Amino acid sequence: MTHAYTPLEMTKKLLAFNTINPPGNESQCAHFIGKLLEEGGFDVSYHEFAEKRTSLMARKMFNSDKLPICFSGHMDMVPLGLAEWTRDPFDGEQDGDKVYGRGSSDMKGGLAAMIIAGLRLASMSKGSGGVVMAITAGEETGCEGAGYLAGLDVRGNVGALIVGEPTANYPVLGHKGAFWLEAVTSGVSAHGSMPEQGVNAIYKAARAVSRLENYEFNVTAHPFLGSPTLNVGTISGGININSVPDRTIFGIDIRTLPGQSSGQILEDLQTHLGEEVELKNTIAAPAVSTDPQNEWVQEVFSIMEYHIGEKPVPRGVTYFTDASALTAAFGNPPTIILGPGEAEQAHKTDEYCHISKIETAAEAYFEIARRWCEV
Repeated sequence: MTHAYTPLEMTKKLLAFNTINPPGNESQCAHFIGKLLEEGGFDVSYHEFAEKRTSLMARKMFNSDKLPICFSGHMDMVPLGLAEWTRDPFDGEQDGDKVYGRGSSDMKGGLAAMIIAGLRLASMSKGSGGVVMAITAGEETGCEGAGYLAGLDVRGNVGALIVGEPTANYPVLGHKGAFWLEAVTSGVSAHGSMPEQGVNAIYKAARAVSRLENYEFNVTAHPFLGSPTLNVGTISGGININSVPDRTIFGIDIRTLPGQSSGQILEDLQTHLGEEVELKNTIAAPAVSTDPQNEWVQEVFSIMEYHIGEKPVPRGVTYFTDASALTAAFGNPPTIILGPGEAEQAHKTDEYCHISKIETAAEAYFEIARRWCEV
């Protein structure tokens, strides 16, 4: 018999697992969740993309007359950071309506709500279609777990997808993609007192970075995702002050819109920067966008209007999620990002999530799944 956890109790259980990524070590957390879901009537399979980097797929089908609805969340979380925490990051300490801990908002609160809702639905005796849980490792470092699941035959198609990333329970219809590049400039080393004998790679990089500051993509803005962006986030070059540097590397973070081709972006940037710069792609996570007029979207908006006290309007977020890998892999179902966490709390010291929002999410997820499964 499955233990009947409250949303808060489940959140605390998940927070107690140290799944800081790197290294991740999601395996124990995955097996804890999998055991609960299995006891609750789900068929569970585990999938490791590396040692102790375990994702899981759980499936509860009532019948095959309809594609199932899928809920997805990730178990890993970012490091604690250099600032000292005033709360134990793994204890789930409460203060009023807040539960503290690394990953509380991003996104173990949302994951807890999904598990509670999934178990509640699975206890129903009959229904239509079913519910799938795709619970991933390695989201924070480029959707590695979701990408691995996307390449497996076990996943099947789904009719709708909810990703529980932090949106303060506001249903969001898409997010930008992430296209990250490593840019390298090369030179010739020489003694710093004789710079004319060398070729300075830092000067080449500086010229290139300057050309990127006001780079224009020349694409039409998306109705709710806006325009693509470019940011140079890292730069490293030179070994010592009295040498001419022969190599410089800088990192380019581009956030893309649906329909933008990463290959075309790379080609355009290479032309813009010229032969002085060598570009290499490190992450390519596509953008996700769902039609606001989709019938299921409108139903979710109606459900969430009751819970958040306002009529949702089409919105997008700038961060990317596992939907980058999963939406296409699941057959391009309508996708909504919806979770109890606060986006502003993600990755912060003394991260917290509102307990009431986790409880609301558990109710909302259940109602969304109940209507989908017609139980």
